[in-house]
Amino acid sequence: MSANNTKSDFNWAQWRWISATTANSTDKNFAKKEQINTPTNSTTATTSAVSPNTSMSVNNSQSLANALSTNKINSAALNHGACATLPDWVLAVKKSSAPNAVAVKTLVLKPKGIAGTDVLVVAARADAEWSTNPLIKLLGGKEARAAQDDLILSTLKLNRIDVSPFALANVDAASKPTLLFAIDKSLASAPQLAFRNFSASDSIVVSGSDLISFVKSAGFTPKEFDAAQIGAPAAAPSAPASGKAKQQKSAATTSASNDEGVMIGITVKKADDFPSWYTQVLVKTEMMDYYDVSGCYILRPWSFKIWAEIKKFFTAEIEELGVEECYFPMFINGKALEKEKDHVEGFAPEVAWVTRAGSSDLAEPIAVRPTSETIMYPAYAKWVQSHRDLPLRLNQWCNVVRWEFKNPQPFLRTREFLWQEGHTAFATKEESDKEVLEILELYRRVYEEVLAVPVVPGKKSENEKFAGGLYTTTVEGFIPTTGRAIQGATSHSLGQNFAKMFEISIESIEEGAPQGSKSFVWQNSWGLTTRTIGVMVMVHGDDKGLVLPPNVANIQVVVVPVGITAKTTAAERAKIHAFVDEVTKLCKPAGVRAKADTRDVYTPGYKFNHWEMRGVPIRLEVGPKDIAKNEVRCVIRHNGKAQQLAFPTLSTSLPALLAQIQSDMFEKAKKERDSHVIRVEKFEDGFVQILDKKNLILAPWCERVACEKEVKERSQRIALAGEAADEKAPSMGAKTLCIPFKQPTENPVVPGKTKCFACDHNAVSYTLWGRSY
Repeated sequence: MSANNTKSDFNWAQWRWISATTANSTDKNFAKKEQINTPTNSTTATTSAVSPNTSMSVNNSQSLANALSTNKINSAALNHGACATLPDWVLAVKKSSAPNAVAVKTLVLKPKGIAGTDVLVVAARADAEWSTNPLIKLLGGKEARAAQDDLILSTLKLNRIDVSPFALANVDAASKPTLLFAIDKSLASAPQLAFRNFSASDSIVVSGSDLISFVKSAGFTPKEFDAAQIGAPAAAPSAPASGKAKQQKSAATTSASNDEGVMIGITVKKADDFPSWYTQVLVKTEMMDYYDVSGCYILRPWSFKIWAEIKKFFTAEIEELGVEECYFPMFINGKALEKEKDHVEGFAPEVAWVTRAGSSDLAEPIAVRPTSETIMYPAYAKWVQSHRDLPLRLNQWCNVVRWEFKNPQPFLRTREFLWQEGHTAFATKEESDKEVLEILELYRRVYEEVLAVPVVPGKKSENEKFAGGLYTTTVEGFIPTTGRAIQGATSHSLGQNFAKMFEISIESIEEGAPQGSKSFVWQNSWGLTTRTIGVMVMVHGDDKGLVLPPNVANIQVVVVPVGITAKTTAAERAKIHAFVDEVTKLCKPAGVRAKADTRDVYTPGYKFNHWEMRGVPIRLEVGPKDIAKNEVRCVIRHNGKAQQLAFPTLSTSLPALLAQIQSDMFEKAKKERDSHVIRVEKFEDGFVQILDKKNLILAPWCERVACEKEVKERSQRIALAGEAADEKAPSMGAKTLCIPFKQPTENPVVPGKTKCFACDHNAVSYTLWGRSY
């Protein structure tokens, strides 16, 4: 690919070539005219023999252009308009002036079992589907998972979305021995390879041989593999299509107006590569997007609507209980945060501090709230002076910041997240205890009635309770694909601890109390976060993408016109669209959120896949035959079943069907969850082996802190079998999830007789154990 051929081979209106020759051109107007970004250092640009530069940082399109030019590598930069998804980008490259360029995706993996390797960077065709685990085994390892954002940022000095093989130039000397680069051998010899160029609108093209040269100059020896031999994950067999179903292509392909068969769907199986599946589902369905600050994410309308529905339900319920809405500032005075020692110790590693304002240091650092007890309770102390000021029951919807470094995952574990936090004060413990359980019941209903996700209500162990609280209650979810539990929401009894710290007291109303004596109030706090969205996606999603419960779906019904061909007359087309409009307008008065997809640029098959991937509960298809029968064809997302619905009764049949879908989704999830709860009487009865099979365990337990710590350490030792633990990965040790309020009725704990499953002490309760996020 020489500079002399570039003018005739490519359209200069679209491409900007950057090469050692053009960068050194004596025609000073040439670079300006073609918008070539030449190195600012003229000495570097004109040196005839430049040694490979291994220290140049690549962190934007300009620095990449400079690095390639310095290493005498010809490259072409293409502007093709913004591409929202990987398949969109692949198509954009195919339609560009370099239609033969192979679009390349870059995977960053955390391998297990490859000696001395912490990070694996893989370059592969963006339009190919294959499984990563066979590659890992080929390289001598066991398995791999997607590398977390922090690991990518610390190693490659870029956010995940900007990583390409050129990022290897950023790896410091200490990290180089722990990083491995692998490339599909078909790419190594390809004449043209396209990579994302730090923007959704830009790509850069180099030859395969030049890429290999660059990687070697960065200090790495590429490991080549044959992706064609590794192959795609096995797909589940499907029944032959018939009737209108034949119109729908696989969810992994488009059916746009040119029907070029480009990948648009989820390209990995949920069971094969769960982390990649989860990320693809969230990004491709436009639930979220990545942000420049690691651990922080953009919530797009498709997910924010879910949060809005949760907020709507919960707000209405707590208002019935007498809770009022408020808002407190997000900053905490350092002295106030340090007032409650136990509370601070629980959050200290995660607290973010503001230390500067402009160019000036603050006289005293200010913390960004990880939770709001220490913000709100000084005000409570002013507002509560007598029993007549109680109960004080406030709730706020806000964001909080917890600067975590362990395994960040969108919605599940993030540095900033949205939540509601309720803070209440009562005159008596009985009132406080009653509210703790009332709120927990509402959290159960959020998960089970709104999100169709089964949870286990219970009490946290002493070791797992909220720092500084009296006791904590929880609803615990379960992700069958990973076999891990996840804390859904918590309702805490704070006792009188915070009241004593912040002097929230009233004149005692206890019988026989001395005149003028004071008593401290009883307090609760309770919270529910956007983690709910992640749990819902993980539980219900499938290989095709999202599966949304109707109660939170942004669009509950999508109406798609079908049967329109080149032979369809304008009058027939108008008749179909008019019927589609009638169906859509009928939905709103019936309380159904509906949308008509009348985009002419896409075929019905494309639209089917588009909305199926986004999890819309019901698809209605309207064609000439349906209109003739005064009915519509209905396809249900969560089970794929189809039926005909009469148009005149849609206002009643659709709400009833949506309610049935909500119920069916919950029952399906509950049945699967229940099948993974195993009762164990002794640790030696295969405790760890049962966990390894992605189960939860219900076992008799003594409820001692020391016993729980021993079980966690013992189970982790057995699970790791001598391997070092990954500090950023979820723990392999088992812990208590909760002591379920609903205890077994068959062979229950007999006080003084039933023994703890892990030690010789008497059991107090049957407790739910598992590995968790």
